[in-house]
Amino acid sequence: MAVLVLALAAVAAAVIAGAGRVRRHWGPNDAYQDPRVAAETWRQLFEGDDREIYRQRDLILKLAAPKRGMTVADVGAGTGLFTMMLSDAVGPEGRVYAEEVLAKFSQFIAERAARERRNNVVSVMGTETGIGLPAESIDLVFACDVYHHFDRPEEMLASIRRALRANGELFLVDFSREPGQSPAWILEHVRAGEAEVVREIEKAGFVLLSRDHNIGVNYGLRFRRSEQATP
Repeated sequence: MAVLVLALAAVAAAVIAGAGRVRRHWGPNDAYQDPRVAAETWRQLFEGDDREIYRQRDLILKLAAPKRGMTVADVGAGTGLFTMMLSDAVGPEGRVYAEEVLAKFSQFIAERAARERRNNVVSVMGTETGIGLPAESIDLVFACDVYHHFDRPEEMLASIRRALRANGELFLVDFSREPGQSPAWILEHVRAGEAEVVREIEKAGFVLLSRDHNIGVNYGLRFRRSEQATP
């Protein structure tokens, strides 16, 4: 994890430096938007053994529990690590929508899926307010290391809820943020702790089904779409 963090910090420094000035603070999405850094470079970081998410990928997929024939949205799919694993899990009769807000990642996934002949993968462009999928079209939303990247979580959660079918589920993994316990980079990089994340998602119209705290510095949460959002 340390190598990944240092790599991200180096990229972020390049993004936020300019004209002899450096901003003191940078957001969790800034580094990815640097046009000088190719998607393949990010893939190497995302799929390196220094990244805990990568090392724990089999456990995370098991916790997500996708089933054959499901329609799954991989929200914030990055360069497609879990998209391809989900593709295998749902099989040819299922479908995986790989949602991204960055065109370079979306194109990278589309090309990767075509190269690997994954006909059940569809690359989808979303926005900062929505995942770009029709109402009641998804059985499971998978969001790994993504929630803290939502600049407008209320709107994103509303979009996710609309896209889920009745009793559809949301599974997410994110960094544990505990003041006094978490490393400084997590405190700076991650907006909300687990308790606040749960409150936000429940308020958006979801019911918490389970928690998992066996993913190192990350936690896993599973929610089911409820009948209506909390006023």
